[in-house]
Amino acid sequence: MIIGIPKEIKNNENRVGMTPAGVKELVQHGHQVYVQHTAGQGSGFSDEEYTAVGAKILPTIEEVYAIAEMIIKVKEPIEPEYPLVKKGQLLFTYFHFASELALTEAMLNSGATCIAYETVVGRQGGLPLLIPMSEVAGRMSVQEGAQFLEKPKGGKGILLGGVPGVKPAKVLILGGGVVGRNAALMAAGLGADVTITDISLPTLRHLAEVMPRNVKTLFSSRHNIEMELPTVDLVIGSVLVPGAKAPHLITRDMLKLMRPGTVMVDVAIDQGGCFETSHPTTHSEPTFVVDDILHYAVANIPGAVPFTSTLALTNATLPYALRLADMGWRQACKADPGLAEGVNIVDGKITFKGVAEAWNMPYTPLEL
Repeated sequence: MIIGIPKEIKNNENRVGMTPAGVKELVQHGHQVYVQHTAGQGSGFSDEEYTAVGAKILPTIEEVYAIAEMIIKVKEPIEPEYPLVKKGQLLFTYFHFASELALTEAMLNSGATCIAYETVVGRQGGLPLLIPMSEVAGRMSVQEGAQFLEKPKGGKGILLGGVPGVKPAKVLILGGGVVGRNAALMAAGLGADVTITDISLPTLRHLAEVMPRNVKTLFSSRHNIEMELPTVDLVIGSVLVPGAKAPHLITRDMLKLMRPGTVMVDVAIDQGGCFETSHPTTHSEPTFVVDDILHYAVANIPGAVPFTSTLALTNATLPYALRLADMGWRQACKADPGLAEGVNIVDGKITFKGVAEAWNMPYTPLEL
C-alpha cells in the first residue's frame, strides 16, 4: 500500500502521524511511505531519519495526498485539506466528527473512508488509540490549570499545592475516565485538594481504593457539582461519550457560583466541550473569560508536548496501521470488530451512529 504522512497544519500542532521507527515497520512489511518535508520536525524527527528507514520525502502536502492510498495523521483535516482528500482514499486519524459539521460534510462529499482513532475499540474493551493522548491531556490539564491560576495569567493567584500554613488549591475533576484519573494523580502529586466525580459507582469505588489520600470521590450530579463550585479554584472537564457530543455539566448560569479568577479547563472540547460556555481555542491564544471565569479550551492539548505525544501515539496506532496496510481496511475490519468501530464514514455515508445522531443525518450500518 502507498502510505502518506502529511505535515500537520492545525494551529501549533507539532505532532506527526508516525515516528521513523513506525515508518520502518511499515516499510519492512513491503509498503511505500511518503513523508512530507519537515513533517516530523516539530516532534524532533528530521527528514534524514525518515529516509534512513526507507521513506521518501515529498516537498508539499498536495503531493502527499495525491499519491497516497492511506493517509496517517494526528488531527482531523482542516479546511485547506478538504479538497486534497480523494474518493476511495483511507484516512486514519482523530476526527471527532460529532463536534464539527463542516468537517463531517467535507468528508462525506470526498467519498473517502474515515477511520477515527477515538472510536476504535480494543480487544479487551476501552479506546486504545484515545488512551495515550488522554493520558497526556489529563496530565497537561493540571499543568496548564496551575499556570493559569497565576495572577499575571488571569487567575486568582493561588499556588496549586499551597505551602505550610496556607491551604492548597481545590481542584474539581468531572469524569473518572483516563483523562480524569491522570489529572487527579497530577493534581494530587502537586499537593492540591482534589475531588473527582463520576456517575459510575464501580468507577468511584475503584478510584477511592487507588487514589492518594488527598483525592476524594463524589457522585456526579448537578446538585453535587453546584455545591462544590463556590469553593473550587480549578475545574477540569473530562467527560467522554465515545464518538458523540459531550454533555454540558457546567452551564452558563452555574458560572456565577464560582469566584472570579477560577480556571476551567475543558479537555472534552474535541467532542464539543462539557462546559456550555466553551469554544475551541489554540495554543497561541489558549484562554478567554466569561463572567470573570477563565476558560482554557485548547483542542489539541497534547500538541504542546509533541515529542512525548508522537511516541505515545505511534506505540498505539502502529499495530492497527500495519493491519490496515497489510490487509486493506475491509478485511482488517472483518478480522477485528473493534477496528470496525473506528469506521465513521465510508463513500459518502455515516457508519457511526453517534455522528449521525449529532447532526440528525442518515445512519448506515457498516455491514450494509
